[in-house]
This record gives sequence, structure tokens and C-alpha cells, in this order.
Amino acid sequence: MKKKFNLKSSLYVVFCLLLFTAGCKDFDYNKNVILVTGTDSNPVTRFVVENTPSSYTVTASTTEKVTENVTVNFAIDNSLIEEYNRKHSTSYYPIPASAIQVDGSQGVIKAGSAASTGITVKVVSTADFVDGRTYVIPVTIKSIEGANIEILEPSKTIFLRVSRVINFNSLNMNNTNLYSNFIFEDNKAVNLTNYTYEIKCYINAWHSTPEQISRLCSFTAKDESASNMLRFGENGQDISSLQWVNPGGSVVSAKRFNLGQWYTISLTFDGKKYVMYVDGVKDVEMIGSKGSTFQRFELGMSWENYPARQYFNGRVAEARVWNRALTANELQLGVCGVDPKSAGLVAYWKFNEGTGSIFKDATGNGYDMDWSKTVRDNTGNGTLNSFNKSSYVSWQFDNVNKCSQ
Repeated sequence: MKKKFNLKSSLYVVFCLLLFTAGCKDFDYNKNVILVTGTDSNPVTRFVVENTPSSYTVTASTTEKVTENVTVNFAIDNSLIEEYNRKHSTSYYPIPASAIQVDGSQGVIKAGSAASTGITVKVVSTADFVDGRTYVIPVTIKSIEGANIEILEPSKTIFLRVSRVINFNSLNMNNTNLYSNFIFEDNKAVNLTNYTYEIKCYINAWHSTPEQISRLCSFTAKDESASNMLRFGENGQDISSLQWVNPGGSVVSAKRFNLGQWYTISLTFDGKKYVMYVDGVKDVEMIGSKGSTFQRFELGMSWENYPARQYFNGRVAEARVWNRALTANELQLGVCGVDPKSAGLVAYWKFNEGTGSIFKDATGNGYDMDWSKTVRDNTGNGTLNSFNKSSYVSWQFDNVNKCSQ
């Protein structure tokens, strides 16, 4: 009885939230209803795929034991993905037909039971997957036979979100001779009234000498006006805190960052406020109204003799520039990567080349960065001098460089 009570209690809470404006009076607590098992709290669930084939069994449950056999007819309905994306500001994709196999289409709840047999959904191949896309498999109850039981509409579909373990190359930031700027041609400058800047980083260790600051990167204009710069351990702050200097001022993260962990840092501006997210979770925000111009990307701290003083002991991957402020849902889906053809994506460096010194722009928009053609103000007098930094580019590929979402 305890299990049945918990399921009904969970559904009661769900209906209260769905019917907030009308109150909970419309929920018939004594009615026997049927739903896809596991959707009472969240219709989206992870389907972890480390190797193929991988299987997931979908079943149905009723809130009361049935008195006669009930047949549940399941189906995969990709048309439900568009509606879910619209309601929740997500960007899920239907899985390629070549990637899945479904064993069975029906489950049976036997008389005296409240749980059905299931159908098995298998991911049999990832060969046709597009990097950066998050795929879901929507399995829904189409109909039931054998009893007059209502299908619970909000919980009739489970969205199996395919979660893969991804291995990737990363750029080694430990060599301070690497630090420099790449400035794009003037026709590549983009004025951003709304924007999102992102970078994925891993911290090996903090340092306190000669100073504790670790400069990560900067997205900025050619003249470094209205910059978006990130640095850990700014003077007066915790060594593991992250400062974001933006066109409206600066803000320090509430989060304290751990060593030995990958983080995706996202900086958004929607025309009214600047918001920092860490792995898609809002961390801190500040009011502001000034946008940004992107034409220049800086790795580390390259000015004058500061590289050795403010070095970043770690790795970077997945830097992106968007011409819109992404939502939290979109950011969470992009922790491991995004579709290079995503709406609003201006430039996207995966830093996964593994060889060479050219960082390719995955979008095809022409923002490749050739680290043999960088510039930096090495004297501190405002003069930009050319530097070939190609020999200092090094890559890492190991068990640390994994991502799963």
C-alpha cells in the first residue's frame, strides 16, 4: 500500500502545479489512472548509452490494482518533440531511425497488479548521430484495452534522453608562452545587442605566487572595449572564485570551483541583465544595458609581463559565441557540445583538433583562429606586436577528458 500511496501523492503534487491557477480541486484523488512508469515527477529521463546496443524498458503503471487484464499500446511519436521544445525552450532532436530498434508494442497489466510488462527500446548504433545534438525517444501510450481507465495526459509520454559518454581533445593551457590574442578581420566584427559567450575549462591547480590570479580568457572588441573577461582569484576574492568583467561592470561567482573537474561557463546578456551560468545552472547576475562587440579572442593573460604572473594551470575546450541570450534549458543541453548549425551560433571552437595550431570554427562562418598569427601588447604601451605562437600549442587526450549529459 505504501508504494500506491506514494504514486498517488506524487501525481497529486503534479496536478496541483499544473492546475495552479484553478487550485487542486479538479484532481480526483480516488480515480484509477494509467501512466508511463517514472513520469509522475518528470517526463524526461536519461537513457545512458556507453556502448551499443543499449536497452531501456518502458512500462506503464496504474494508481490502483486492476481487476481485469489491461493491454497497453505503446508507440514512438516524434511529433511530440516539437511541442515539448516549444513549451520548455529546449532543442531536443528525434533520434535517427537507423539508430533504434523497438522490441514489442504492447504491455500487459495482469488482473490484481498495478504494473505492466514492457517494451524494450534499443539504441543499436550512433553512426548517424550529429555531434552536439541531444536526441530523445518519445514513447507514449496510444491506447489501452480491457478496462475503462483514464490515461493521465501529462504522464502518458516518457522522453528518453540519450546520454552518451563523449571523449574529447583539449587545449593545454599550462605553457604561458601560449597566451595571446587572435583578432579577426574588420568584416568579421559582430555587434551583439544580446549575446552568450561560453567556455569549457578544467583546473589542475591554483597558484598563489607571484600572485593568485588565474586569467582564463576574454571575448572582446578589437580595441578591447566592452570586454567579457574571466579570471579566477582576483585580488580580495577567494582563489577559487570566478570574476566576470563585463560591459556593465563586474561580478564575482557565488560558486567556488573545484580542482580536477570540468565546468562549462556561460555568460549571457538579454539587453537588461548579465547572467553567469555554471553547467547551465544560474550562478549570479547583475543589471546592465550595454551590449558587446566581438572581434578578438584572448587565451590567458597576454599583456606585458603578466602571463607568468596570472597563468591558468588547466585545460580549455568548447568556446562559443552566440548572438542571443540562451535559456537555462538550452545551456544545460550544451554542456557537452552543441549542433554547429544551432540558431544564433556565431562561432564555435571545439579545441579538439589534437594536432596543429589552427583552431577551427565548427559553424563554417569563417572564424578559424591561426595561432601562428596572433598579436599581443608585450610592452604594455598599447602597441600590438605580431607573435607566432604555434610551437606552444599542445593537446591532451586522456581519461579526464570525458563528458556525459
